[in-house]
Amino acid sequence: MDRIKRISNELLEKYPDKFSTDFAENKEALKQIAVVRSKLLRNKIAGYITSYLHRQAVEKEMAVTSEGEETTESELLEEG
Repeated sequence: MDRIKRISNELLEKYPDKFSTDFAENKEALKQIAVVRSKLLRNKIAGYITSYLHRQAVEKEMAVTSEGEETTESELLEEG
């Protein structure tokens, strides 16, 4: 696992409620939580966290949507 992913995962484990799917908010949260001397490194970490949380939100939404579709399909079969 590379440095960006490792640092990001550690921060997400310690402070899961501090981060969101907004890049600018994640940069500010990083400034408050950790000392990252490099602007490039801070931006990469914030970007990885943002994309990771966005991906999780999309997967969660798709799971809920697919569960709803399965229910309606089974309801249609019961009615028919």
